[in-house]
Amino acid sequence: MAEPIILASGSVHRRRLLEQAGIAVEAVASSIDERAVEESFGDAEVTAEDLASILAEAKATDVSEGFAGRFVVGADQTLELDGVLLHKPASMEEARRALLALSGRTHRLHSAYALVRSGVVLKRHVETASITLRPLTPAEIGQYLAKAGEAVLGSVGAYQIEGPGILLMDRIEGDFFTIVGLPLLPLVKDLQAEGALDD
Repeated sequence: MAEPIILASGSVHRRRLLEQAGIAVEAVASSIDERAVEESFGDAEVTAEDLASILAEAKATDVSEGFAGRFVVGADQTLELDGVLLHKPASMEEARRALLALSGRTHRLHSAYALVRSGVVLKRHVETASITLRPLTPAEIGQYLAKAGEAVLGSVGAYQIEGPGILLMDRIEGDFFTIVGLPLLPLVKDLQAEGALDD
């Protein structure tokens, strides 16, 4: 029997995706400082897509150090609006400003994973989804934030498609799993190819 996959993430949504697929998973959050990794590039230009992949790999490698021989999946997601990287809001006021910026516009979500075993990167993958929010009034944003609560602080973009955030959407190009933050179809294929899943 295969050992549970280790998910190097504290995201309940990512863990739930794996569990709902029937994959045994153990969540162990990474201790890396994402902003420090991002700042380590200095003036070097790193795309939002590359950053998602770099952070996913850093998380998986970090957690893998404590679990020799185990398969570890690191994941990360970045949001890009007109070439500008947005981060998770630190407060409800930041969430309100983020939604005002996204209102009526199209942004891109880059979701990446890295599959690591004993510190060796076996697979990497990034998927991108484009999301257009409908034009939102300040009152609508306030109502949404009151309904969604502080859960929005755990999501880049201040919304969760699997919750009331779907009410903000006008158009989506890309799959549900990518938007939630874990490209599940390619990940399952990679796990199967590496013999990480029970037949």
